[in-house]
Amino acid sequence: MKSASGAMQQYAIVTGNYWAFTLTDGALRMLVVLHFSNLGYSPLQVAMLFLFYEIFGVITNLVGGWLGARIGLNRTMNIGLGLQIIALSALLVPTEWLSIAWIMAAQALSGIAKDLNKMSAKSAIKTLVPKEASGTLFKWIAVLTGSKNALKGVGFFLGGFLLTVAGFKGAVGVLAASLFFVWLSSLVVLKGGLGKAKNKPKFTELFSKSSAINYLSAARLFLFGARDVWFVVALPVFLGTTLGWEHSSIGAFMAAWIIGYGIVQSIAPKITQRNGKTADGRSAALWAFALSVTPALIALGLDAQYPASQTLIIGLMIFGALFAINSSLHSFLIVHYAGEDGVSLDVGFYYMANALGRLMGTILSGWVFQSYGLQACLWVSAIMVLTSAMIALKLPKGNHA
Repeated sequence: MKSASGAMQQYAIVTGNYWAFTLTDGALRMLVVLHFSNLGYSPLQVAMLFLFYEIFGVITNLVGGWLGARIGLNRTMNIGLGLQIIALSALLVPTEWLSIAWIMAAQALSGIAKDLNKMSAKSAIKTLVPKEASGTLFKWIAVLTGSKNALKGVGFFLGGFLLTVAGFKGAVGVLAASLFFVWLSSLVVLKGGLGKAKNKPKFTELFSKSSAINYLSAARLFLFGARDVWFVVALPVFLGTTLGWEHSSIGAFMAAWIIGYGIVQSIAPKITQRNGKTADGRSAALWAFALSVTPALIALGLDAQYPASQTLIIGLMIFGALFAINSSLHSFLIVHYAGEDGVSLDVGFYYMANALGRLMGTILSGWVFQSYGLQACLWVSAIMVLTSAMIALKLPKGNHA
């Protein structure tokens, strides 16, 4: 009982850290989008400010997993919190210093911080749940992941609110100060040595030798590429330029979508686990096949000239619910498949593929939309999800890695 109580306490601390970080991450993204849009930046230029954020996420997940296994997940989580405070503080400089290069550098630092924090949080749960309790592991992962995405949406609202009442620098200052107190608390209460490997992994062990993790990572890459190829740049630009939505309406809509997406993620175990059976690789493949139909139907609806706003809103609701279930399944399976010793190595490799998928989707979103339009982005999305589903067929069936 004492051990279980201690595990729950550490889970609460890890989750609290993750929540606090996510609020500032979502708020910062909305602050940058709205503030620089108001300064006259085009939507595509604003999106490109986040390019280094995604690129450094790829590198951080790969190296961060190795680092967490060597020095402990408590340290990598606290390093992530500290780097986010520095990234926020970098935006408090005089206005004339806020060049595109400076903003991209701050976003790069924020990207490093975010992926260190996420990798640490997801890996830490593996060390706190008994090996045989895969159902409990899925529930804990689903709650952590779902609540994170819901809070990211809340962060979007928070960023817009703070920008209105305190201005850009005032908003950034509030976020930096709040996270500073969370960081100080974490330094004191988060257990030392959490997730630290008994045998120090070599740098050459960065890449996973597990076929299950390699297949899952490839499936994750195409899954997140499929979301971002139309969601990151194409959708907000289309809503603003073609449908005439205001920036505030776009931000509120996307925030509400992410909150709903997070709620569905949290309850994914109840949807996917029936008759006491734990979700497995077959579940991931079946749900991905279901998702692949959605962007194709949205594209066909737009081609048929159904009302664009209603088609996109209804389509996004369905896509978001199915995507949330797919994402939650993947998040459970990576922690389930990961090795007991040095879990962050496998989790870091997997989230490196996740970040690579986001990067690929972001770049394709701008290029495909600019060259061929939103419908083309949706068809590319459908093909990517179908590819993810085909790869997921290679995942282990049952509770074996």
